[in-house]
Amino acid sequence: MNLNIPMREKNGVGKPTKAVILVGGPSRGTRFRPLSLDIPKPLFDVAGHPIIWHCLQAVAKVPGIREVILVGYYDESVFRDFIKDSAREVPQIRIQYLREYQALGTAGGLYHFRDAILKGGPERFFVLNADVCCSFPLNEMLKIFEEKDAEAVILGTRVSNDAATNFGCIVSDAETKRVLHYVEKPESHISNLINCGVYLFSTETIFPSIRSAIKRRADRPRLFSYPSSENLDTSFVNNLQEDGEKNEVLRLEQDILSDLADSNQFYVLETKDFWRQIKTAGSAVPANALYLQKAFQSGSKELATPSANILPPVFIHPTAEVDPTAKLGPHVSVGPRSIIGAGVRIKESIVLEDVEIKHDACVLYSIIARGSRVGAWARVEGTPTPVGSHSTSIVKNGVKVQSITILGNDCGVADEVRVQNCVCLPNKELKRDVSNEVIM
Repeated sequence: MNLNIPMREKNGVGKPTKAVILVGGPSRGTRFRPLSLDIPKPLFDVAGHPIIWHCLQAVAKVPGIREVILVGYYDESVFRDFIKDSAREVPQIRIQYLREYQALGTAGGLYHFRDAILKGGPERFFVLNADVCCSFPLNEMLKIFEEKDAEAVILGTRVSNDAATNFGCIVSDAETKRVLHYVEKPESHISNLINCGVYLFSTETIFPSIRSAIKRRADRPRLFSYPSSENLDTSFVNNLQEDGEKNEVLRLEQDILSDLADSNQFYVLETKDFWRQIKTAGSAVPANALYLQKAFQSGSKELATPSANILPPVFIHPTAEVDPTAKLGPHVSVGPRSIIGAGVRIKESIVLEDVEIKHDACVLYSIIARGSRVGAWARVEGTPTPVGSHSTSIVKNGVKVQSITILGNDCGVADEVRVQNCVCLPNKELKRDVSNEVIM
């Protein structure tokens, strides 16, 4: 059944625009452990700032956006400090967090809070997934939206044919950029143009589309396995009653975009710039490199001054102590109050707050989480993955392991110990060499 999408009236382009950032919730982001055990993934620091900060900075560069809505099902207190700090940094934008009563899916969350999104009468609004790392060409998306009188614009990028089936795939008209077909994680190859998780929707189109999808799902006949009479209890009846609520769990990618492709007004902006998903804990390292490179190219004053021992781009927090003989970079972030000793070498890594790395230690392709200690002459290292790869796992001796080594909070690596391709949960002391293991 094709969705009958209402066409938007041409009533001018001067109306306000909003942005919605989808932040997920605590039952999501489990692949980001152990880094998400004490901090939500959107607030994890990449290139010196929380992941969600990079989304917000991109939104702030779009003229006319005066409101950003964070949608997720974390507790309200989780983003309170971030919203306060951001309000000082981007005072022209009102930021609020709306909490779902349960996981509603990317489309279900938008529909649940439609009144808040529609308040003020915006003609269109951006939707960004918080776990996406890219240059966020939102102004270019807005330009296409206006030029084509579009109902929806999706950001796309090209990946290898082998990797494409791991993402939502877009078939588009090469000339007009109109989306002809959309399939989420197809079983066979249909296109290497994939969904980047950044959208611009017409308010007059997306909410009726979601409502139609909810109705279609509610009308779909369902098969029940009825229990025998002696086992019939109230929980079975309750499950039937709650089924209507479960129908509200809708995802843009699986339930909405393929129907939007039936419209003549769904377009794709193909970005040639960097793009990366931040799904696993290890994927924070390539995301860190991409954001640092972007900051370096834009001449950011936050980055450390290049020198013989600082190979740019490198971010060092003002409260961190780095010995002049330590060599850092490229693509290194050092967090607050961390101490980097003499002769230390750090490359392609994230060092979080209150970390101590003693003299002559080496940290490569790794994440050192809060409060951890790396001993003198110790070596903590991962394995570099090919440029353009969207996976952070490799195969060693026939076993799939993480390419990035991760030390959880308050871990200790003894002097002269080597840790390679390991994920170490918090509060562990490593006193012997270890490789290709998850240390529980």
